[in-house]
Amino acid sequence: MKSHGRLTIRASAQPRDLMAEPQVMGAWTANIVTLFPEAFPGVLGLSLTGRALAEGLWNLRTIPLREHGIGRHRNVDDTPAGGGAGMVIRPDVMAAALDQADSGLPVIYLSPRGTPFTQARARVLAHGPGMTLICGRFEGVDQRVLDARRIEEISVGDYVLTGGELAAQVLIDATVRLIPRVLGNQASLAEESFSEGLLEHPQFTKPAEWEGRAIPDVLLSGNHAAIASWRADQAERLTKERRPDLWRAYVERMDPTKDRQLSGASDQSRDHRET
Repeated sequence: MKSHGRLTIRASAQPRDLMAEPQVMGAWTANIVTLFPEAFPGVLGLSLTGRALAEGLWNLRTIPLREHGIGRHRNVDDTPAGGGAGMVIRPDVMAAALDQADSGLPVIYLSPRGTPFTQARARVLAHGPGMTLICGRFEGVDQRVLDARRIEEISVGDYVLTGGELAAQVLIDATVRLIPRVLGNQASLAEESFSEGLLEHPQFTKPAEWEGRAIPDVLLSGNHAAIASWRADQAERLTKERRPDLWRAYVERMDPTKDRQLSGASDQSRDHRET
């Protein structure tokens, strides 16, 4: 039986067993500092990411924060300095957990005040050796440990979750799928949303007509050049309508005149409809 470089092999049908050490040497690794290690692998143990985990294409390791708690009750938090509601994770407890990770991987704290997570950031992380993710709880983590360890803060959106576990799974899923051999068809990465700075074009499949709605004729024409042109036009249209911020960045990078051209075309189309 081939080991794929695994230090040991053991048969198991349990997803969490995939995270038990020893793991695959040299594989991309996600270390998770969390109060709830039982939350992992979660959806990461399913479908393509789960299969890739089983095949040793990446490693997942949880570091239970409670094990580094203080005193008989393993306390991990205390009241905010200066007063206020909630609790704050202690710096000494978090530092001890990070020392256990001690993998040389970039450390990221999932935080609503962090830099927005993007596809470009996922690509950078996918090309590295992995990452250590801090899943916050309560009112967050003591700022001193974030500063002392130069921890990057990343946000998955302008909203607040009860903890960082779901956000961590988002980061891992978005990154792991970019690792070679994880997806069955790597070519699909070239045509999805954000691959060229645009949203993805609409997708269709059989039946050719459903509830009176037909697949656009061009997609059934067999004319690959026309199909590519239609998809590019749709991607531009959707991006401009739904994500003007992405559209502006795309225009500045690709062709500063295109935005004016499309704006003029839209105005002409509107004028035509109004007459």
